[in-house]
Amino acid sequence: MDDDYLEQVLDLVAAVPAGRAVTYGSVAEVLRDRLGRGGPRQVGQVLAHAGGGVPWWRVVNAAGSPPARHATEALDRLRAEGTPLVADGTRVALRRALWWPDDDAFDDAAEPR
Repeated sequence: MDDDYLEQVLDLVAAVPAGRAVTYGSVAEVLRDRLGRGGPRQVGQVLAHAGGGVPWWRVVNAAGSPPARHATEALDRLRAEGTPLVADGTRVALRRALWWPDDDAFDDAAEPR
């Protein structure tokens, strides 16, 4: 994985507003449009290895679930931010919480983290 892809993932995740969430797949889709490469697993790898400085807890799988190893911490952070969760509180209610970046939001994320 190259540094450009890593930086683009981190920039995009940094732009996700509090109270909202994105999926690994949606991050990958945006970056495929911009860079022509990458997929959800690559997004997950970037966050697992270099995502400590961005709001990684706002990135969930297609079902709205946070990473299993960090589910409790992620759900606590999401709850504290007011992110809509499903009734049992185990995952994000994606229909209400999903965020999609526009070009301005992505460009704003290019500022230093």
